[in-house]
Amino acid sequence: MRTGSVLLASSRRWLLALTICATVPCAHAEEAPGLDFGRGKLLLTGGVASIDGAAGGGLVPWAVTAGYATEGEFGGAAHVTRLKTQDYALTTFGVAVSISDRFEASLARQQLDAGSVIPGTTLKLDILGVKWRLAGDAVLESDSWLPQLALGAEWKHLDPGSSVAPILAGVGAKTSGIDLYVSATKLFLGPGLLVNATLRATRANQNGLLGFGSSEHNGYQLQPEFSVALLLRRSVAVGLEYRTKPDHLAFAGDAYREQDWADAFIAWAPNKRVSLTAAWVELGNIVGRAHQRGPYLSAQLTF
Repeated sequence: MRTGSVLLASSRRWLLALTICATVPCAHAEEAPGLDFGRGKLLLTGGVASIDGAAGGGLVPWAVTAGYATEGEFGGAAHVTRLKTQDYALTTFGVAVSISDRFEASLARQQLDAGSVIPGTTLKLDILGVKWRLAGDAVLESDSWLPQLALGAEWKHLDPGSSVAPILAGVGAKTSGIDLYVSATKLFLGPGLLVNATLRATRANQNGLLGFGSSEHNGYQLQPEFSVALLLRRSVAVGLEYRTKPDHLAFAGDAYREQDWADAFIAWAPNKRVSLTAAWVELGNIVGRAHQRGPYLSAQLTF
């Protein structure tokens, strides 16, 4: 736990530094030798920040990297997201950086306000992610049959608080875990259509907000995730997402059964510095509270 605490402390300092760079003009950034801040991609082709911090859709990571960097460039984004359902409120904020449109590193924190279910309870989930583009280029090779392919990993650590920690211990759920995923993203420039498929290996319960694995089901499960987005105009895209979920805690009763997530979204980028995403999200059953759904709003600053 000492190693994890040191890593989290270091990651938070990194998050603060990158957030400052994203929100305050970096006067000398473009003077850095050998690496320029990227502006090469088309609007919205870098996706937006997912709730886990990686570039993609709101719920699903894509094979693209954050920002508008191309070969030999440096880019990234900072975001804040708010999701409100009938019984819960989720706030996510974080940053992601990319190098040469080949490598992405991201850091995000999720805070789930569960006070209406367990008074005074806020779950905190820290997520450190990395992504490597393996092959293809969604924009420059849009006329090829090969999609852009990327491999990603997300290390997650949960602070469940004093109220939820005994519950997780009772079902054998851990407070740390790693998700691994591979994404394939294909852009059809003619109709302005983007499709993405992601396959995730995970032990996370409710994305990690209820820990990882259980005493009955502790192995990894493969979960497919999908996104489709249509560019209505140069700066506006609409789309749908679907994310399947494991169900490691079902043995503990119907209250713990996990259901798939889905959303319908609209994203607007008036320029390459700012984008806003609004969505309607369906989360299903969360700890005995059925039909959790509500509005989602995310703001992103790109650098």
